[in-house]
Amino acid sequence: MAQREHVPARRPTLRMVAERAGVSTATVSYVFSGRAGASGAGVAEATAARVLAAAEELNYRPNTAARAIRTGRSGMVQLSLHMLSDPWSLAVADAVNAEANKHGLTTLILADGDWHAALDRVESDVAYLDGVGLDEEDARRLGDLVKRGQRLVVFSEHLEPDGFDVIRSDAIPGCELAMDHLLERHTAIGCIAAEGAVRLAGTQVTRYTPYVEKLAAAGIERTPEWTVTYAETQASAFTAAIELLSRDDRPDAVYATTDFAAIAAINAAHMLGLRVPHDVAVIGVGNTPDARLIAPTLTTVGPTDFYERQARIIVDRALESDPSPGTLHEFPWSLVPGGSTDLDAPAPRAR
Repeated sequence: MAQREHVPARRPTLRMVAERAGVSTATVSYVFSGRAGASGAGVAEATAARVLAAAEELNYRPNTAARAIRTGRSGMVQLSLHMLSDPWSLAVADAVNAEANKHGLTTLILADGDWHAALDRVESDVAYLDGVGLDEEDARRLGDLVKRGQRLVVFSEHLEPDGFDVIRSDAIPGCELAMDHLLERHTAIGCIAAEGAVRLAGTQVTRYTPYVEKLAAAGIERTPEWTVTYAETQASAFTAAIELLSRDDRPDAVYATTDFAAIAAINAAHMLGLRVPHDVAVIGVGNTPDARLIAPTLTTVGPTDFYERQARIIVDRALESDPSPGTLHEFPWSLVPGGSTDLDAPAPRAR
């Protein structure tokens, strides 16, 4: 018996949905524009429900590319996050995705930080960038995107608004608060820092700078061996923490330049049988949601309500009808106490 040639199923069209629902194609288009039920010339809720039911029966999906050409909107929010494994990046992505979903927008996450190449290929209603440098090339790329009408929200402690919004959350004052907090009860303080923060500290202010300067101001001689570095991965931070806390002359407090490095230090301390904070106190930087998910909870520094507020700024930019010249949004930092530095809490039994 001859085999029947397989014929691909025809993709359902707008007209097929209209015929199934007994309405015009204009009505179907109006429903999928998101304006159904609006005041004035909107589509009645019962009619909209009939259209949606017909679309579901036919497995119809709107042609987003065609809609983007017609409306100038892609329904897309792009996030360029240079280190997706960082709890900070994950919290940003979660908050923006939740806010975008409320407005029928789709979130696309770029994990490699190559934002300029991605924005050349994919249209979006707004793009959020957290890895823009200070060099002339990045400045030119930002300018080109603004000229062509791309809405941008840039996380930067240095850039000024220039046709795009800037989220400013200066970490250095927060890092100083973290060191002040440790120095209230400790003098033997080690540091777990990103490699770049230590390497660049001689030429610019980094998150490592407050560690050096606060010890000097307190008249405490810094122990070079108590500074360990990591390569911006959780595994690398854990290895660095093990190296520091395994020393016979280990410090009794740790300043970590990110929350995920501080969490790695707590996990390393647990593995080594050390009690946090009674054998070693730990403080982090960032005030990420993960700071509350570890035992003991992490003492950290950072802006409050940052992720939700930033998400609203990003999505509002995607939804606006007229482009704005750009706004600076500042988020000051504060100390968020947790159990990892609370020496007055009852000490657990040593393992």
